[in-house]
Amino acid sequence: MIKVVDKLLLFLYSIVVGAVSVFVASLAFGWISRELLSDMLTDFYRYNSVSITVGVVGVVLFLLSLRFFFVSLARGSSSSQSIDQRTEFGDIRISIETIENLSLKAASKQRGVKDLRARVRASDAGLEIVLRAVIDGEHSIPALTEEIQRAVKTHIEDITGIPVINVAVFVANVIQANTFKSRVE
Repeated sequence: MIKVVDKLLLFLYSIVVGAVSVFVASLAFGWISRELLSDMLTDFYRYNSVSITVGVVGVVLFLLSLRFFFVSLARGSSSSQSIDQRTEFGDIRISIETIENLSLKAASKQRGVKDLRARVRASDAGLEIVLRAVIDGEHSIPALTEEIQRAVKTHIEDITGIPVINVAVFVANVIQANTFKSRVE
């Protein structure tokens, strides 16, 4: 939700900055006469409503500039998501993508699994892994998914040392194995 709001604010901000840049370019190239500019400035100082409106727009643009400045710093400092561990020898960072790949490797070793996708979410208690699988129609789904869960949990905990609190398997589809019958004539 915040990303959508930031995109909307950035869109509005860029439109205002674009309009201001066109105005400044028009002044520089003489497209706006001195008389017209003098009339605009006179109106600006004559009417309080115009002064207040321009002041409010200026404050809003400044606040938007500060917002985008801090957002750019926050996003620039964090690279990909990772799980940090501290050992007696130093710090270890394991990316979420690495854990997803390890999960896929462990799950794909199970017979009957045809296609896999993985999502990993890290919490304070440990890792939550969600696997989306396409399986063949030859194996029992409860037995196969239980074996996938066990294999993934064991493999991730052995390799990374991070506890796995949940492995959820979503069977997206069952495909039939291609069986060709030879025809004898």
